[in-house]
Amino acid sequence: MQDSVFSLLPPLVAIVIAIWRKNALFALLSGVALCYLMTVNGNPIEGLTATVFGIGGVFSSLGNVYIVSFSLLIGALVTLMNQSGAVNGFINHLASLNLVKNSRQASILPTVIGTSIFTDTNLSMFTAGMASQKLFDHHGISRARLAYLVDSTCAPISILFLVNGWGAYVLGLLDGYSFDDPVGILIGTIGYNFYAIIAVALAYYTAFSGKVFGPLKYAESVIEDKQKTTVDHIAPAYIMWLPMLTLLIGTFILLWFTGDGDIRRGSGSFSVFWSVVTALVFLVILIMHRKLMSLAVIFKTILTGIKYMSPAVAILVLSFAFGDAIKALGTGVYVSQLINVEVPLYLMAPILFVAAAIMAFATGTSWGTFAILIPIAVPIAQQSGLPIEFLVAAVLGGGIFGDHASPISDTTVVASIASGCDHFEHVKTQLPYALFGGVLTLIIYILIGLSF
Repeated sequence: MQDSVFSLLPPLVAIVIAIWRKNALFALLSGVALCYLMTVNGNPIEGLTATVFGIGGVFSSLGNVYIVSFSLLIGALVTLMNQSGAVNGFINHLASLNLVKNSRQASILPTVIGTSIFTDTNLSMFTAGMASQKLFDHHGISRARLAYLVDSTCAPISILFLVNGWGAYVLGLLDGYSFDDPVGILIGTIGYNFYAIIAVALAYYTAFSGKVFGPLKYAESVIEDKQKTTVDHIAPAYIMWLPMLTLLIGTFILLWFTGDGDIRRGSGSFSVFWSVVTALVFLVILIMHRKLMSLAVIFKTILTGIKYMSPAVAILVLSFAFGDAIKALGTGVYVSQLINVEVPLYLMAPILFVAAAIMAFATGTSWGTFAILIPIAVPIAQQSGLPIEFLVAAVLGGGIFGDHASPISDTTVVASIASGCDHFEHVKTQLPYALFGGVLTLIIYILIGLSF
């Protein structure tokens, strides 16, 4: 069953269950269990044991532990900022500065933040989402639109401006070849990464025009009613923005430190985790200093925030476990073999884009997709004479597209968490935009391929 057509069954089952039952947790758990059941040739006892160890194995990676931990702590940070009145104070401060006076400017805020912080995707998503949730509620804009703007700027911009872990990872994949200038090749992919460019352009168009289409057009009242707040008191604005600034600056410093002076090679998960811890401690100190809440209430609020975030983090853990299980089953290897046939040169980039999209959509991860398909794209480029940057960019863009479209993608989950939006509401409302960008990208790749 491994490395065969049957290896497509678990991701297909997970996606069908996710769409049918609208339950990502059950869908991912089913996918993980089916994967490990297939790896032990259908033995139920061994399959159950392998599933338990597979999920537990997620925590054997220190990076995963950091990601899970800071995701929970982000819930504590957001809840504490909200309940202390700091968020209300931040909104009032923005209103007094006349920076955010209407719904258009409220939409522009997370879009700009999402494209400005490109050193770490999770950091940019959480920052853009946290800073904008209450503003969107105040101006009657749905959390679904916030999730779309966050998701469609943070991940695409990270793969365009590669001064981050994404760039270091892709550069590492290119280092296996005897290129004179691998960094130059990496930079060259930017101009060919049309899906990421289109995604960012669509986000900015949506933010500036206020025009939406598809399910997102009807998401306003659904999300607005679910996200009303009962916090009426107002705290000084600095109680929100000082910890946020600490979070940002701390992440940059730790990225520089862990990367030995090169933030591109720093540990994103380590940096964000300790920056969130620092920001949370700083927030508690500020609240205590202003006597806004007692220590007992602060502790209770932190636990409430962690509890609120737990279901989404459980999905995140299972998405990591699913990625490991899919790798063990060999689904990615099988999909990559499907494109190893003789085809016209002008179709090579579209095929790589579609293959990367399917793989990322089915597995919920673009990084695993890059690891499998870039080693295929480079030899194809070398043998065919097509620009290496062109085919590598097709893989990168396809991976981002698959992430955007997939209901089991970790970046989709993080965008939902950061925006306080229902996960399936986000998936449903973003999908038409992702499909539009994907189809347009395919057309462009075909036209460029015909010119070679």
